Amino acid sequence: MEDMKIRILLADDHTILRAGLKMMLNAQPDMDIVGEAQDGRQAIQEAQRIQPDVILMDITMPDINGIEATKQIKRLLPDVRILVLTMHENDEYVFQACVLVPQAICSKRPPIPN
Repeated sequence: MEDMKIRILLADDHTILRAGLKMMLNAQPDMDIVGEAQDGRQAIQEAQRIQPDVILMDITMPDINGIEATKQIKRLLPDVRILVLTMHENDEYVFQACVLVPQAICSKRPPIPN
C-alpha cells in the first residue's frame, strides 16, 4: 500500500520562512512539501497544477495577495484545506481571512511574554 502523506503547498513571499517550514514539515513522516509559491498568482497556478491537500498561505504577498488567492483557489479546488499565516493581528486582513473560512489562521508573530 502506498504511503498516504499530506501533500502541502507553501505560499509565502519570504524565502527563508518557506525554507524553514519546508525543513520542519518534511521531517514529519506523514507530510510532504509538493510545491512552493512566492506570490498569490503563483500559488493559484501551483494549486491547480499540484492539487495539494493543504496550502499554507501568507496574507501579504506581491502581485495577488493571499486573500484574493484563497478566494480563487477555493473556487477552483473547493476541497483543499487552507491554513492562513499572517503577521497581521486584529485588522481588516484577519477579518477578511476569517470570512473566507480557512481551516485555521496562524500568527507568524512570537507570543508576547508575560
